[in-house]
Amino acid sequence: MATVDLKDVKKVYPSGVEAVRGVSIAIPDKELCVLVGPSGCGKSTLLRMIAGLETISSGTVAIDGKIVNSIGPTERDIAMVFQNYALYPHMKVYDNMAYGLRNRGTPKDEIDSRVRSTAKVLELTALLDRRPRELSGGQRQRVAMGRAIVRNPKVFLFDEPLSNLDAKLRGQMRVEIKNLQRSLGVTSVYVTHDQLEAMTLADILVVMNAGLVEQTGAPLDIYEKPASTFVASFIGAPPMNLLPLLQGPAGPALTDGKAVDFAPANAATLGFRPEDADVTFGADAPSGALVLPALVEAVEPVGSESFLHCAAGGNRIVVRVAGRATAKPGDQLRVVARTEKLHWFDNAGKRVD
Repeated sequence: MATVDLKDVKKVYPSGVEAVRGVSIAIPDKELCVLVGPSGCGKSTLLRMIAGLETISSGTVAIDGKIVNSIGPTERDIAMVFQNYALYPHMKVYDNMAYGLRNRGTPKDEIDSRVRSTAKVLELTALLDRRPRELSGGQRQRVAMGRAIVRNPKVFLFDEPLSNLDAKLRGQMRVEIKNLQRSLGVTSVYVTHDQLEAMTLADILVVMNAGLVEQTGAPLDIYEKPASTFVASFIGAPPMNLLPLLQGPAGPALTDGKAVDFAPANAATLGFRPEDADVTFGADAPSGALVLPALVEAVEPVGSESFLHCAAGGNRIVVRVAGRATAKPGDQLRVVARTEKLHWFDNAGKRVD
C-alpha cells in the first residue's frame, strides 16, 4: 500500500496563529497511526494537511515516497471518513458507496462488484436500498467507511469518526475499525480526542499538545513511560497522580516538607498511576515505598473496581482498588506506592529516568 512521512510540517494562519508547529512523523506501510490530544492541539489540522484540504505553510508531506504538498486531494489516492458521515441524504446506500467510483468513470460492472463485496464485509448488504435517514448511527458510519473502502485507496484518514455515537456503539465500532484495518492492510491515520479510543486502536500513538508532538510510540510504552507530565496526565483514566516536589535542605521533598530521599536530584514532580498504589489502615508500611497519609473524600464504585478520591498533604490523588471498596468518605488511611512504580519529572515537565 503506502507509507506516510511528515517532515517538520507547520501551519501558520494569516492571523499569525500557529496551529501546527513543526511535526515530523513516519508511518510505515499498513500501520494504523492515531493522533490524540485535547481540542485545539492541531491534530485535525494535521490530518487535513495530509488530505490536501489544508495548505502546508512549510515542511513536506509524502505518501508512498512522493511529496504531495502541491498535489490536490483527488490526486493523492486517499479516502477520508468524516465525523458527520457526509452521506448524501437523497441517495440510497448503494449509490452513496458508488458515487466516488462513478465520478472517476469506473466501469459499471466493476462498481457493482466493489460495492457488493464491500457491503458484504461491512454487513450492509440488506441495507443497500435504504436511505441514510433509515439507518442507525452505527450503520451510517459503516456506510461512510464502505464508501472509502470501495475506492481501494493507498491511505485511509479518519477524522473523529465515532464521536457522534453512544458509548456502547463506540466500543463496538472500535473493534470493527481495528479488525477491518488489519484485514485490508491499508495505512491509516486516525484523529481522536478520546485517549481510550487512541490506546485501543493505535499501532503507533502520537500524543499532541499545542501544535507539537509530545510523544510517539506504541500505546502501552507511552502509558508505562510517559515522556512528560502532559502525557502522564492525558493518557490514562483516571490520569496519573502528579505531586509537586520542593527543593529542601536534604533534597526533593513533598509540599508538606516530608523528604523524598529516593527521588532524583533534579525531580520537581513525582507521579504514580492509580493502580500502582495500595491502601492500608495500619501504622506499618513497607520499606522502599512512598507512604502518604490520606483522607478519603469520595468513593467511586465502577463494578469490578473502585476509585478512592483522597486528599494527601494538600494534593488530591486517586487510588484504584479491586472490587467493592471497604473505605468510606472520612476515613484516614495510608497510600503506599513502591519506588519502582514511581515516575519523575523535572521543572520543565520532562521525564527524568
